[in-house]
Amino acid sequence: MVEDGPMDNARGRAWSWHKQGLDGSLAGSDAATVLGAAGWARSVGGANPYLTLFARAGIRRAAADAAVATLKIHELPTARGCTYVLGAQDFAWALTLGQGAAEATLKVLDKLGVARAEIQSLETEILRLLHDSAANGLGALDPHQLKHQLGDAVRSLGEEGKKKGASTTLPTVLGLLQADGRIRRVPINGRLDQQRYAYTAWELPAADESPEQARAKLMENYLGWTGGATLKQSQWFTGFTVAQTKAALAAINAVEAQPKIIEPMETPAADAPDLWMLPADIETVADFEAPQEEQIQLLAGSDSLFLLRRNAADHFAEADRGRQLLSSTLSLQADLPDHPIVDRGSIIGLWQYDPGRERIAHWLFNAPTDAVKQRILEVEAFIREDLGDFRSFSLDSPSSRQKRIDALNNAADGAQPCEN
Repeated sequence: MVEDGPMDNARGRAWSWHKQGLDGSLAGSDAATVLGAAGWARSVGGANPYLTLFARAGIRRAAADAAVATLKIHELPTARGCTYVLGAQDFAWALTLGQGAAEATLKVLDKLGVARAEIQSLETEILRLLHDSAANGLGALDPHQLKHQLGDAVRSLGEEGKKKGASTTLPTVLGLLQADGRIRRVPINGRLDQQRYAYTAWELPAADESPEQARAKLMENYLGWTGGATLKQSQWFTGFTVAQTKAALAAINAVEAQPKIIEPMETPAADAPDLWMLPADIETVADFEAPQEEQIQLLAGSDSLFLLRRNAADHFAEADRGRQLLSSTLSLQADLPDHPIVDRGSIIGLWQYDPGRERIAHWLFNAPTDAVKQRILEVEAFIREDLGDFRSFSLDSPSSRQKRIDALNNAADGAQPCEN
């Protein structure tokens, strides 16, 4: 499916594909191994974590949910305070990266006249309730149960608080306790593709790493997951300051290299930013050869292949960069409006799941090959049997995406359809 000219960066896209383990190199791995090797899966109440694991290692939902239940993987707030699903090997140090975002919410309560002593008292009461609930075999408590049992210990912050996104003191304190590893969120139905949680006491051991070491560790992982990133891309994902970013890069002996090290045939623009890479990848990429055979995957728009560097536009072949859907040029959008169909790192089409018809609505930029048809059927069956629907985020619904489903179907009518 990929037909690039001599100036396209097909090799660079294939390199990212390889580093993401989408070339079959992670087949058969467990969930924690996949997330450690390819990158943490962004979770906003959508199905991306499930497809992340299925695409790379064939992991079905039951196995993923079992890994969550046994704390082999878990959803935690980490880089930039955003939630990701990550493996147990990363819990402690990764959690420290999100503590600054949690503590920043205290400033809102400060402005609303909530004393720190009141916050500490509420923390103590929440921990007491959760420990008592666990000791009595009652399990995790959801926010409604906590608020009911805490009574007047939870203060309403009135209209002014609502305007600032803090209607009561409870959410902020729960966030602080979670960021410290003293409590954790438990999906109410055990699934990752929703945002209804209860809370349980945790007492995660403190990280061995200092803040500087944790930042260096994230940078090392990040460059390993991406195979190389610019300074700006690194800062976007990590949320580090310029000084912190440069210190982390120095700590891991990262190498600054020109983009042509990945795509020797391409002549980058004179002002193209350099890539920061791990020394081992500098050596490996020199001998890297893009696969000759098709490697087809259907991914979420928030898959790590695109989200880590927020560079979905780079994954369109030159011939496809002008393609439009609903009057928007796809390659000019920071985030993909639909989920991509990908071959060796190059986006060759878009898809959405239509639960009413239990099928994948899709638009392929070129006529489908047998490999493309087969993978669409495989992912379609996975979603139908394991997930029931494929939401991008918690508020996504069949009705909210119907316009895009119709647009994909209409776009496909102008090309050879993939018969399902």
